Amino acid sequence: MKIYMYPLGLVQTNTYLICNEETKEAIIIDASSEPYELLKVAENYKIKAILLTHAHFDHISGLNEIRKATNAPVYIHPFEQSWLSDPALNGSIRWPNVGQVICEKADFELQDQQELTLAGFQIQVLYTPGHSPGGVSFIFDNGNLFCGDALFAGSIGRTDLPGGNYEQLIESIQDQLMDLPDETTCYPGHGPKTTIGREKMANPYITGILR
Repeated sequence: MKIYMYPLGLVQTNTYLICNEETKEAIIIDASSEPYELLKVAENYKIKAILLTHAHFDHISGLNEIRKATNAPVYIHPFEQSWLSDPALNGSIRWPNVGQVICEKADFELQDQQELTLAGFQIQVLYTPGHSPGGVSFIFDNGNLFCGDALFAGSIGRTDLPGGNYEQLIESIQDQLMDLPDETTCYPGHGPKTTIGREKMANPYITGILR
């Protein structure tokens, strides 16, 4: 597995290109704006899927461009299927410098604990709402976790946006993420990568909630 991380767009949202060097296939996780460098590298691979952790505008503002360039199917949780085409729900209407983000319907809807086989990778879907109602994380069989805006290095996702729920987010982190092995590498929607063990030890939002 080779992982490319591209902080893109107005708020430097991490868009990931995850490549299988044996099969020359790849997956994209999230789809922020101005993905020029990502798409240049992606030309070397067959893109099998675009997986969305959630549908806030900064995670989908490049979706139309990436989808057109790769012809890859899009996956999202059903609670945020309608957000793709609704600027009021995805939040783009509140950011005048962004413009209204309107995307077509996703091809597939994700369910908690669903198992995906894509680009030669085994991937489990973890339902991690709280930052948004349909937030999901993706755990690969090699121990890499792509957790969207649920968990950050030293912090957690904000919950003051429409549909956010602090108690639900804490429950998601505790029940879905903190039981993963400490060596699990976490690739968040913003900022640097971290590990589950590091966040258990030093994340002020987590150290007091562990059972």
